[in-house]
Amino acid sequence: MSSTIADKINLKNYAVVTLAYWGFTITDGALRMLVLLYFNNIGYTPLQIASLFLFYEIFGVITNFLGGWIGSQFGLKLTLYIGIGLQIFSLLMLSWLNESWVQWFAVSYVMVAQAFSGIAKDLTKMSTKSAIRLVVAQDAQSALFKWVAVLTGSKNALKGVGFFVGSALLGLFGFTNSLWIMAAGLFLIMFTGVMLPKGMGKIKKKVKFSQLFSKSQEINILSAARFFLFGSRDVWFVVGLPVFLRGPLGWSFYQVGGFLALWVIGYGIIQSLAPTLIRRFGSGRPPQSNTIRFWTFALTVVPAAIALALQLSVPANAAIIGGLLLFGVVFAFNSAVHSYLVLAFTDDDKVALNVGFYYMANSGGRLAGTVLSGLVYQFFGLVGCLWTSTVLVLAAGLVTLKLPNPQPSKNIAWKAGDGD
Repeated sequence: MSSTIADKINLKNYAVVTLAYWGFTITDGALRMLVLLYFNNIGYTPLQIASLFLFYEIFGVITNFLGGWIGSQFGLKLTLYIGIGLQIFSLLMLSWLNESWVQWFAVSYVMVAQAFSGIAKDLTKMSTKSAIRLVVAQDAQSALFKWVAVLTGSKNALKGVGFFVGSALLGLFGFTNSLWIMAAGLFLIMFTGVMLPKGMGKIKKKVKFSQLFSKSQEINILSAARFFLFGSRDVWFVVGLPVFLRGPLGWSFYQVGGFLALWVIGYGIIQSLAPTLIRRFGSGRPPQSNTIRFWTFALTVVPAAIALALQLSVPANAAIIGGLLLFGVVFAFNSAVHSYLVLAFTDDDKVALNVGFYYMANSGGRLAGTVLSGLVYQFFGLVGCLWTSTVLVLAAGLVTLKLPNPQPSKNIAWKAGDGD
């Protein structure tokens, strides 16, 4: 390991943050697949399944809004601990679900448990993404792009592993035993955060609550674009696609979970490689505002093409598999560039606040996408979800037209091997 890398990033802290995030991510992906497949299997409608995730997304929005303030006042180490602990509690709570309960009570119970999971996910994500900004040297923006992409890409790959783990556990051990197994595994990695420095991410001055609403133009634009971008993915991916694969196409638990797992893993790999690919085939500089505009407008074409293929009676398996692969590649570049830009526009003393606000918009988009996924699929099918996705991506692209470039001082030229 070269001394250049050591100068640019605190590898020990990066490893601790990444390990905690990896463990959490596997359980998060597995839990989503468990809940979706289990309740689809016992006869819940797409809209009812979407409602199970409603509190998960709503409390994600609230958590991201307040989590950044909590992290800035008490440190990211505390928010990381709380996030992982709440996920364990959510898993245990769901394990007490009883099939004999009346439906309205069972749905309400699962929604509350998912609320704790939503809080856990976004506290953990805000903590780890903010921590990366603090372990990378302030003058090493190309290294920042690389290490953010590695963390985010590996997270998404492991979320794909979680999809497969969830479907496999459901088939092998059943719903309740699967939850206990995941809770035990997550408990083992909970205390990795003890190695992080005390007060990491904490700022010395107190932040007034009103300041949570006061963001720079760049952060506001990126947040709005993030809202539409992730809404465009989840409007067909969260409920519509798995139900379509399980129902009309007749795929098994293992086929649905395995395919979605492979998709998310591939998506994560592309996201991790995004800095290298952009450097090799682009200008050699870190992403600019026109970078995100290019990839966002390119994404607009993909869900529209899949919808047209289905409407023109192209075999559904071919249209879905081919289209989803293309969507994953283009979406991965979008997400990687977004994750870099929000940190490039952020100063160290505001990182938790800005990242929390930004991922609040992310959660808001996921919330809108989740609700629309169940609602639109129930009335208009997967084709309706895809056309809705197209409109949302277009909105994300239009928002970025006003995005300026990062400041020159934070936008140094890339060098061959920079950040390697």
